[in-house]
Amino acid sequence: MLKGFRDFIMRGNVVDFAVALVIGAAFGAVITSIVNGLITPLIAAVFGKPNFDSVLAFDINGARFLPGTALTAIVNFIAIAAAIYFIVVVPMNKIAERRGAVEDVAETEDVTLLREIRDALRTRG
Repeated sequence: MLKGFRDFIMRGNVVDFAVALVIGAAFGAVITSIVNGLITPLIAAVFGKPNFDSVLAFDINGARFLPGTALTAIVNFIAIAAAIYFIVVVPMNKIAERRGAVEDVAETEDVTLLREIRDALRTRG
């Protein structure tokens, strides 16, 4: 029973998931700090408040409606998505392009070598 549990824990996908979870939590803190430290103050500098919660607020029969909270959530989502895109996606795409170029060259050299071996074997036999 313990062997089965150990095998389950030591599977690559469980360990990979645990690592991804920890890295994701740390990355979330980085993105949150970027949004809170840079983007929210920028919004406050432009609009006078760090969020839009009170924008278009109105009361009906004592009930307070705050459509600005939805606007704040949308702006926060766009800010987080932009931070992720420009800090992670763009650099990773550049790295992938560079790797792809290196792999293409290596693949071409391998193919050339294999063709030479094939041709040598044809002429031998």
